[in-house]
Amino acid sequence: MRFFKDLSLSAASAGFVAVLVGFTSSVALVFQAAQAFGASQEVISSWMWALGLGMGLTSAIPSLILRQPVMIAWSTPGAAVLASAGLGFDLGQATGAFIVCAGLILLCGVTGWFERVMNRIPMAIASGLLAGVLVNFGMAAFSAAHTALPLVLAMLATYLLGKRWLPRYAVPLTLLVSIAVAAAQGHIAWSQVQWEWARPVWTTPHFTWQATVSVALPLFVVTMASQNVPGVAVMRATGYQMPVSRLISLTGLATLVLAPFGGYALNLAAITAAICMGPEAHPDPARRYTAAVVNGVIYVGIGLFGAAVAGLLVAFPKELVAAIAGLALLSTIGGGLVAALQNEAHREAALITFLVTASGVTLGGIGSAFWGVVAGALALLVTQAGRKPGPKQDGAR
Repeated sequence: MRFFKDLSLSAASAGFVAVLVGFTSSVALVFQAAQAFGASQEVISSWMWALGLGMGLTSAIPSLILRQPVMIAWSTPGAAVLASAGLGFDLGQATGAFIVCAGLILLCGVTGWFERVMNRIPMAIASGLLAGVLVNFGMAAFSAAHTALPLVLAMLATYLLGKRWLPRYAVPLTLLVSIAVAAAQGHIAWSQVQWEWARPVWTTPHFTWQATVSVALPLFVVTMASQNVPGVAVMRATGYQMPVSRLISLTGLATLVLAPFGGYALNLAAITAAICMGPEAHPDPARRYTAAVVNGVIYVGIGLFGAAVAGLLVAFPKELVAAIAGLALLSTIGGGLVAALQNEAHREAALITFLVTASGVTLGGIGSAFWGVVAGALALLVTQAGRKPGPKQDGAR
């Protein structure tokens, strides 16, 4: 089978790191979102079952078919919206809202509206967005030294030596060393691991206009603007031309099926996608799809084993997670900045996109990734409108 021929240690490591970063950075928000609707422990476990299987299958299967790294994630800003907007609504009303949101996402995919908008974003803006989304993770790798200096120094030394002598395996070696150091220091909470299966729990949807306005629409807006926009930008900036509309439709359909079990919103991944789509996963872009497949298989395991795998991932110290994410993304951040700034005509607009995105500003409940694109597009319009086109700009669409 071609997959096993293309699979490498670096790709498998990238898939695991992507899960580690994506899960540990936002699982608490998912728990809070479920609790806001009064979910019991069994229902929360069902949410993990639905989200794990949803992310895993919609990442692994399309990646195998397309031979490209398709990365699907749960909506992290969507979970934040649910945690705050969910108060006053029960699980039935929430499930109805999830289904409405899924229908809207599916509509955007089937009609191609979203992809047509994304096709008009120049590569410099997309690259500035990519770098802006990831730069805080790069800085967090070094700020983790405030509370875990020996661990971070050991990881940095391993990474640099690995880049010098074994560049393909720098990240997996760094991960192994970090786990060994954290274990030797007694900082891995093995007690968090509890072996038990997750079981799906059906919630009958109840549709109300109040939940539609207060839950479904905000969930849809932040998922599209704060997740799918940077998700497409990561694809484009790393050189992958995927069928965006079909993938958006897939996330909408999967959410529609899994909503009664807690699958509140699936979308294109951005940060974790950059880990699997970057050169650290594999020097050959045609073989990086294996990282996404590994990522998907692990998420399926999370869905099936629920609390066990969740506990294992949460057991790692937060400094280890922050540092391995930042180091794994260094090459992608650098590549994004180079692509954003190399075209003089688009440089200022790309820089504005980068800075607004990196600022973390949130307006109207919508994150900085969306506003970075808006600011960059406006800057490009003001500086370039009315000018005669010169030679074709690289990456322009």
